[in-house]
Amino acid sequence: MSDGHVRAQVLVVDDERDHAEAMAEALRKPGHVCTIVHSRAAAKDELLHGHFDVIVTDLVMETETAGLDVLALARAEQPHAETIMVTAHGDIPTAKRALQGGAYDFIEKPVDLVVLRNIVHRAAETVMLRSQNESLKGQVDAAFGFEGIIGESAAMRAVAQMVRQLAPSTLPVLVTGESGTGKELVASAIHKLSKRASRRYLTFNAAGQAESLLEDQLFGHVRGAFTGADKDREGVFEYADKGTVFLDEIGDMPLAMQPKLLRVLETGDIVRLGANDSKKIDVRLVSATNRDLKKMAADGQFREDLYFRLKGAEIHIPPLRERREDIPLLVSHAISKYSADLGRVRPTITQPALMRLVAYDWPGNVREIFQLMHRMVVMAQGDSIDVRDIPNEIRSGDDNGENHAQTRAGLAGVGLDKLEKEAIRQTLAMTAGNREQAAQMLGIGERTLYRKLREYGLR
Repeated sequence: MSDGHVRAQVLVVDDERDHAEAMAEALRKPGHVCTIVHSRAAAKDELLHGHFDVIVTDLVMETETAGLDVLALARAEQPHAETIMVTAHGDIPTAKRALQGGAYDFIEKPVDLVVLRNIVHRAAETVMLRSQNESLKGQVDAAFGFEGIIGESAAMRAVAQMVRQLAPSTLPVLVTGESGTGKELVASAIHKLSKRASRRYLTFNAAGQAESLLEDQLFGHVRGAFTGADKDREGVFEYADKGTVFLDEIGDMPLAMQPKLLRVLETGDIVRLGANDSKKIDVRLVSATNRDLKKMAADGQFREDLYFRLKGAEIHIPPLRERREDIPLLVSHAISKYSADLGRVRPTITQPALMRLVAYDWPGNVREIFQLMHRMVVMAQGDSIDVRDIPNEIRSGDDNGENHAQTRAGLAGVGLDKLEKEAIRQTLAMTAGNREQAAQMLGIGERTLYRKLREYGLR
């Protein structure tokens, strides 16, 4: 469509033929495809056999609530579609009831055709946004087989492959990487893809706790073990028996507590505080840290035998600055997610803005991207996100540290053409090759996109 509006399949239901034709003609002008019927029965036939994005139906036809019947049919047969009620002034209470029943909006007679076009346009965009979100989720699931882990770089594909290979085993897994890279998502994915998926999955942060409290929480206690212990309590390992335990920040576990954890991993026995007898447990352990455990072990800050026991296998998640090709997909996924959460039309992101985000070092990694995009979607004033909407510290490139400065230098050596090519490739992959959608998401015209596809040799 020339004005950039979404082209929708619209079903117009009205027993007044002239009125139906007038509404359909007003909607055809901006490019919508309209089908007209004049009864509830005819509407039912269309909803059973056709495909529509938006249904515009009069409330009162054969009966005073015929439009409500059409709404119910639409909700049952075409749940992806949105329904707009056309009502006389005296029927507004019924129209409001229709909203509670799932109608998108209502418009009063005599119908202002400009207002009708605007409502239909918004409804069509809502349908398109929902479809894009479902498509993106399907692509992510298809690419990696589990939710949450997003990325198409070689590094993230390797992570996904390791998760698939390790999940069915009983090996303990150590997940390493900087804060915010998604270590907890990898741990969750290992559990979901394992034979223990139907059993309990517990997460526990090992940092910042006294040894006695940590031991109680992990292994439990018996009544009378200490002041206030008025009843038996099972700990994390016992509660998660036959399931998976994710121990986060394992590098911060107190040294005195480490041999007790090692004993559990070696023997499968736990002893509650204050108890004499041990109990067998069967728990798959996944642990994570942003620290260098190998160096800590060499320096005497972490038990070497525990380190090797935890590292049955290791999955390392690289920081975003080492896999910049994943940034466009993460940005787009975050925009879609938060737009849907807010119930608003998904804003596009301009190419210069995307390039600036790709160039930024993201010290907070994936967590920082999602926090920023949440804020930007909330604060977006129009239908697009541009460079001016990016916070100053990111827009100006004021990253912290020598490594970030070195990374920027390396990025400059790569050149913007490579980043632009990668952004286009990622966007086309995300839209399943739909060039019109890709151009809209990139904030450029279709002709410009076609030219760049030829320049970069992309299909």
